[in-house]
Amino acid sequence: MSFSADWLALREPADHAARSKSLLAEVAGAFAGRDAINVVDLGCGAGSNLRGTAEALPDRQYWRLVDYDPKLLAAARGRLTAWADGAASDGDVLVLTKGAKSLRVTFIQADLNTDLDRVLAPSADLVTAAALFDLVSTNWLERFVAALARRRLPLYTVLTYDGTENWAPPHPADQAMLEAFHAHQATDKGFGPAAGPGATTIMAEAFARAGYTVRQASSPWHIGPGMADLAEQLVAGFAGAVGETGRVAQADIDAWLAARRGGVTCRTGHQDLFAVPR
Repeated sequence: MSFSADWLALREPADHAARSKSLLAEVAGAFAGRDAINVVDLGCGAGSNLRGTAEALPDRQYWRLVDYDPKLLAAARGRLTAWADGAASDGDVLVLTKGAKSLRVTFIQADLNTDLDRVLAPSADLVTAAALFDLVSTNWLERFVAALARRRLPLYTVLTYDGTENWAPPHPADQAMLEAFHAHQATDKGFGPAAGPGATTIMAEAFARAGYTVRQASSPWHIGPGMADLAEQLVAGFAGAVGETGRVAQADIDAWLAARRGGVTCRTGHQDLFAVPR
């Protein structure tokens, strides 16, 4: 399971605009007064989650960015270097300054199916992820929550797909398309049958059983005017996934696509979650 660096760059502004500001403020409050923080970011892609979270965390930050795809890790290094006010290398560590923040970033290639304990093993204060957990299985999520609970680690995750899509203008095929897309969401993305839109609820319940305080907040994408490139890719990807299921006739998919090519707005639902051991 991997995504192109170009797609991740295209969606980053929408991701950052969508994440819950109130929940991010809770994360900031939980670590306020600390001089430094160690963060593990899972499925880091091109480093967008770091860029969206760093301002809320203490001034000295140590990040471990974890991804399976070495090309995305290389893209993350390049984009973080361009984002920062200053950048240097200390061996394999990328040393950044951004405003008042000082960050040391290491990049780890790992398979989260087999290497989860390894990437969590060094000292950490917070685990983060973005747009990841709807792609993994229920069994993996339960194993993941158990691994964090053993270490009493908090999790802050954003942009987990919640299954809602509101397209405008509406189209007669919208409901059939959405049902087929959900079926595609449940297919194996490399971790077993994916939890899809149920992922946040599964995690929240597992964390609650493990003695965590859990906060959730909505973080929908609002795709509208000025976002034509993202809308085009979103529509094409959605239709492509539906086509792979065989649940909607190709003629209906083509009609839906034709209606969307003239311009579209869409609200795509996500959930953010912050789980803290009591």
